[in-house]
Formats: sequence, C-alpha cells, structure tokens
Amino acid sequence: MVKKLISICVASLVTMFLTVSTSFAAPVLLKVPVWFPTTLPALGTSPAWVAKHINAIGGDLTMKTYEPKKLVPPKEMLEAVSKGQVNAGYTTPGYNMGKLGDKGAIFSAVPFGPDAPEFLAWVYYGNGRTLWQKTYDDAGFNVQSIPCGIIAPETSGWFSKEIKKPKDLKGLRMRFFGLGARVMEKLGVATSQLPGGEIVPALQKGAIDATEFSMPAIDKRLGINKILKYNYFPGWHQPATLFDLIVNKNTWNNEMSEGQRTIVELACRAVMADALAMGESMQFETMKENAAAGTINKYWSVKMLDTFREQWDIVVAEMIAKDPEFKVVWDDLQEFRTNYAIWNEWAYLPRPGTKRSKK
Repeated sequence: MVKKLISICVASLVTMFLTVSTSFAAPVLLKVPVWFPTTLPALGTSPAWVAKHINAIGGDLTMKTYEPKKLVPPKEMLEAVSKGQVNAGYTTPGYNMGKLGDKGAIFSAVPFGPDAPEFLAWVYYGNGRTLWQKTYDDAGFNVQSIPCGIIAPETSGWFSKEIKKPKDLKGLRMRFFGLGARVMEKLGVATSQLPGGEIVPALQKGAIDATEFSMPAIDKRLGINKILKYNYFPGWHQPATLFDLIVNKNTWNNEMSEGQRTIVELACRAVMADALAMGESMQFETMKENAAAGTINKYWSVKMLDTFREQWDIVVAEMIAKDPEFKVVWDDLQEFRTNYAIWNEWAYLPRPGTKRSKK
C-alpha cells in the first residue's frame, strides 16, 4: 500500500510538471548542502531521493545534494541559504534552536508529542506549516521552508549501564537532541548536540558517556552499538521527527516558476511516505542483529517515563514564560491535539505487539 502511494505521488509529480510548467521557465539548479550523510537510511537518504526524482523529470529544474561540510558547514547552512551564498539546504529546525529559539524545535520533534500521522495532519491541515514558516520569518531568515521528510520514533538512548531510577542519570555526559535535551538537563545530565559523525569518536575518547541519535538501523551505521550495551525505548523525546528543505526566498519567489515550485512541493510530500516507510521497514532486522551481538534492549519503567513527562511539563512552563511566541505555537499544537484525541480514541486499535512496562 505504501509503495503504491509513493508511485502515485511520483506520477502526480510528473503530471503536475507537464500541466503547470511553462516553456518560458528559466533553468534553476538547487544546490543543496545536507545536514546528514546521504548514506544514512531515511535520515539522510530523503534529500537524495528528492533530487533523484526531480532530476528524472528532465525539465528546467534540477537539484544536486552536497554531503555535510562539502559546500557549507551544517551549522552555517541556515545563514548561508538566507544570504544567498547557497540557494537551498536540507536540515531540521531543531538543529537551529540557537537561531530560531526553542519554539523552532517544535517543528522537528516534541517530547511525548504527536506521532507521524498526527504530526503531518497538524503541519499540512492545521496551522503547523504556517507557524513553521513564521518562525523562520520572525527570526529574520530569508528562507522558504518546505516540510520534506519524516521518521518514526527513535530510540531514547544508549548507555553503558542500566538506568533504573532518575538519579542514575545524574552526572552523565550525553549527546541529546532538541527539546528532549532540556528534559535530560533537568535530571542532571550534561547534554551536547554532536553531529552524527562525532558521536563514536567522543564515546571512544570518553568525552561523553551516553548518547541518542536516531533509529536502531541508523545508530548501527555509526557503530554506537559496538560501544554501548543498553539501548532504551520508547523514543519519548522524538515520537516522530520532521525535516525541511529550505530555499532562499529570492530564488523561490523570483527565480523559480510556479511549476518549478510545485515540483519541489510534490517531491517533498512524496518523500514523506518514502522516508516513513523505509524507516519502519528496516528496524527489526537491525534489532535482531544487535541482540545477537550483545545489545540489551530496555523499555523505560513507568516511573522513569513519568519522571521524563513531569520534567517536560516543567520545561514547557519555563519556555512559555520566557518566550510568548513559544506559547503561540505550543497552544496551537495542543488545541489540535485535543481535537485529534477524539478521533484517536475511537479510530484505532491498540498498536499490536507493543510492549508496555509494568514496573
């Protein structure tokens, strides 16, 4: 079903190009530095997938991806695109919290927040995308944001020992992403947001004690499983994670035709299905391989999950007090979720096979 959906999306992309593109559109090449290596499945393959399918159309719009640090350093990407030093980039707002504020990370992943279907519903058919773009605009960045990739839950951490109670976390140095890092800091964890390629060297040198990064298949590509034994679930900090293609607004509004913009929009919508399906398809084989090699999968106890949630509530209250704009985004998401809960309560069976902690 998912493969059929992807095929339909790609077919729609071609059809839309033929109907809305004009023969007078000037050629546009989107040069896209990416935050993640394109070898990382779902996480890094999405921009390459978009480029492949845009280029397959054979029209006046083409796209080329550049591996991290090849065109601009990932941490400089947002400013580079805004200033027109490069005309596009592939990222996620959570990596730019220092520039967009904590509210920007809401458009990446929300602790105890929406899963993929609910997140996409808010972004595409609620106010999510409008608020997402407004966050860039209000921060003074001259970029057009196109939601362009999603993955399902990540693991919530790799550790060298079991974590049985909150005080077991105190004093740890841990790589942690986004808003979830604020929660871990409340529990005495010193967090850093290292790029994927720096995680294993940092573990080997003893610069950090623990880490989270992504899904098991992606973490294994980095070699995290060879160093840390205990892999904790569920991914309370990132039930789903969104990514975006950012395009310089001068390029988007003045250099690209309506047809070219439509192609980008459709390609990014199509890759949502591909990335989600890819991520979901490959975790179980990796988990079996990891277990055979000695990885011990652990599900957080009720006490630990309650602790994370309690601290998250405190973090939210502090962010609202600090930034009125965070409150605007947060309140809109919560209103949508309250309404979505009516549907969610009645529509779905409990997820088959999901393990729930009883301790």
